[in-house]
Amino acid sequence: MEFVLDILLDALKDTAILIPFLFATYVLMEWLEHRTGEKTQKAVLRAGVAGPAVGALLGAVPQCGFSAASSTLYAGRVITLGTLFAVYLATSDEMLPIFIAQQVPIETILGVLGIKVVVGMVVGFIVDLVLRLTHHVPEKLKIHELCAKDNCHCSGDCDTCERYPELVYEHFKEVVERAEHGGESEHHHDHSHDRDARHSWADILKSSLIHTGQVVLYVFLITIVLNAVIGLIGEETLGTWMSGNEYLSVMMASLFGLIPNCAASVAIAQLYLEGVLGFGAMMGGLLSAAGIGLLVLFRNNRNLKQNLAIIGILFAVSAAIGCLFVLFNVAL
Repeated sequence: MEFVLDILLDALKDTAILIPFLFATYVLMEWLEHRTGEKTQKAVLRAGVAGPAVGALLGAVPQCGFSAASSTLYAGRVITLGTLFAVYLATSDEMLPIFIAQQVPIETILGVLGIKVVVGMVVGFIVDLVLRLTHHVPEKLKIHELCAKDNCHCSGDCDTCERYPELVYEHFKEVVERAEHGGESEHHHDHSHDRDARHSWADILKSSLIHTGQVVLYVFLITIVLNAVIGLIGEETLGTWMSGNEYLSVMMASLFGLIPNCAASVAIAQLYLEGVLGFGAMMGGLLSAAGIGLLVLFRNNRNLKQNLAIIGILFAVSAAIGCLFVLFNVAL
């Protein structure tokens, strides 16, 4: 009983310290997302062949719904497959708040984000290049299908959207917004009023509190499990096993990162900071952690075989990069 109480008290103490830092970080992130959300997606839509570069750079910006929105835009064939990979690989998900709250050195944070952006760009351009070299015929826009599937009442008509893809954001806004906000439907409402409400400080604070609460809960549970494992088998024994199975750790972390939930990136970042995961394993897990983007992809893209191939490539790339860091003993 004393052992259990010690674990709970240690977990509470370690987690409580993070709350003010996490909340302040999420307030800033929510404010940035509300201020830049539309501009970010419009930039991706207008990028053309530079899509992977723009997608990777903007994907690194902490926006919770960006990978989900990108999945929806890919399902409508508005962005390329390479751009989708660039966004997935660069997305920081919940890693950034955890690192900031734990006061990780800024050079380490920028280094991790930089690696994710570069990997996203390179892989994105390679994917698009391979598709062009193999004479892959680009699929037609599937905006009609998505709108019919979601019973969407777009602000414009789908025919105009398919004739002029550069206008897709305005005409496809409802489907994108639904993806960003976890599938909540906003049609049959006054959109200008809803957008104003979402941009209010009250809404920003509410969303920040919800995000902080979720991440605090995940960190608390992860800390309990980690403290229990260390208490039962010993820190030295755990460290010896992890150092002797680094490649296996990379594979497991990369596979764990595919879980379409922010808990995956929270756990990977926290385990790295606790010294359980090495740098290579952390990078493998964070590269594959695309958040709810994968969930939205399966919901909106009807080609199951294609979705599974995307997940397979995402895992293979993430694990390969993580293993390279282990092989060359690279760490920040």
